[in-house]
Amino acid sequence: MYEKHFSTRKTPQSEAIPGKDMVPDSAGGYAFAVDDWKRLDRFLILGAEGGTYYIKERELTKENAEAVMRCIAADGNRVLQRVIEVSDKGLAPKNDPALFVLAMCVGLGDTDTRRSALESLPAVARIGTHLFTFIRYVEAFRGWGRLLREAVAGWYNEKTAERLAYQVVKYQQRGGWSHRDVLRLSHPKPKTDGHDSVFAWVTQGEIKDGVPEIIAAFEKAKTADEEQTIKLIAEHGLTREMIRTEHLGSPRVWGALLEKMPMTAMIRNLGNMSKIGLLAKGKWETVNKVVGRITDEAALRKSRIHPLSILAALVTYQRGKGLRGSGEWEPVGDVVDALDDAFYLAFGNVEATNKRRLIGLDVSGSMASSEIAGVGGISPRMGSAAMCLVTYRTEPNVAVMMFSQDFIPLEIGRKERLDSVMKKIYNLPFQGTDCALPMLYALKNGIEVDVFEVYTDSETWAGDIHPVQALQEYRRQSGIPAKLIVVGMVSNGFSIADPNDGGMLDVVGFDVSAPSVMRQFILETA
Repeated sequence: MYEKHFSTRKTPQSEAIPGKDMVPDSAGGYAFAVDDWKRLDRFLILGAEGGTYYIKERELTKENAEAVMRCIAADGNRVLQRVIEVSDKGLAPKNDPALFVLAMCVGLGDTDTRRSALESLPAVARIGTHLFTFIRYVEAFRGWGRLLREAVAGWYNEKTAERLAYQVVKYQQRGGWSHRDVLRLSHPKPKTDGHDSVFAWVTQGEIKDGVPEIIAAFEKAKTADEEQTIKLIAEHGLTREMIRTEHLGSPRVWGALLEKMPMTAMIRNLGNMSKIGLLAKGKWETVNKVVGRITDEAALRKSRIHPLSILAALVTYQRGKGLRGSGEWEPVGDVVDALDDAFYLAFGNVEATNKRRLIGLDVSGSMASSEIAGVGGISPRMGSAAMCLVTYRTEPNVAVMMFSQDFIPLEIGRKERLDSVMKKIYNLPFQGTDCALPMLYALKNGIEVDVFEVYTDSETWAGDIHPVQALQEYRRQSGIPAKLIVVGMVSNGFSIADPNDGGMLDVVGFDVSAPSVMRQFILETA
């Protein structure tokens, strides 16, 4: 009976597969460690806010940062290229991790890496809030030397005076920093008279001749009545941050703001517009305008709004109240439908592979206990369900199952909305986690599968066979060279995919490029 104690084909998940380089996961099982570069990707896209079910935020952040440090030491230029790509293409829900890694490059990289990172500042810190966040981060690693001062001064001077004026008015202060503080530390020499007038207004409150119009309009808005405010909004494009708080309860003011409101701001303020009655049942003109803009694929792509931001807006708006603050609203059905459509549009044109795909959603307790990228209300479990619907709406031959220690088919329609799917996933009596179940289920029921997709945090431990062994057994018995795609939903250091098996792929959940990467992998021939 020795084979029951030592086998490379069937090993309990609480033990490492003999001969495989595996590490203990946080749940008591064994998994494959992802390398530092994969850890970098996970951190850039998923962040570490809130930690996970098993790891607190501080520990998770330290683990990720230590992996980033090793990447910087090995190839700082490669790290920078990835930071710029993730940030510029909007691959991540939040820009904060990219700013943090950029700050690490500035503070911890070699001379070339530091110089290149500072030159990259405008590409990653595109708005005032980003700049303040970067400064807060970089001070954790270094002081204000000449190169840092020059880079920050360059951030102000590389913009036209008009674009700079918009930034300093819209994003006046964040996180304990203001533009006045930063300008006094960086000492930029104004590139033009327009820049000089902006700097004078920020540091001294002085209105010079030739100051950009938006600054002059902002000053007028400080004492304007409602009619004057509406006129200033229409003529100068003032945003809600630039007008008096008491006017933000006016439907007419919000109507004026809506005309030129950026996509991200509009989606974030749907609840506010419904709360004050501008966006409501029967307000057809406003509803149709909002719906048309939300479902404009070109506008979504241009705005670089991330699908997770749309998903968060959908969940919040549909709930009828925010996670913070007071006040409730009556959701408008057409707006809810538009947000649902926009979520899929934000991934771009996802093409079918026409392969036989079985999606397994890990719905264990750990998948419901944290938030993806620190986005309130969006757990890995909810994010998994949403992402799998992208595939389900595209592919003709796909089945979706949910598992923890049991495996249950998930019956959904092609056009079914996320809220309906979530009702079927929650409140199920699941306990342990066994990520081998998708392969075992297909093997037991004679289901022909070309690609298994498992959405998980890889904290698997409950099975008596590892997922990779189950896949190998499926390949042997079915004769199908099935592939496995593991979609990591948290930024921990584990994966159930064997990095030495060319038929297995790790991708980071909610990377906007994930569907196209998965498609390319599926269609590749050995």
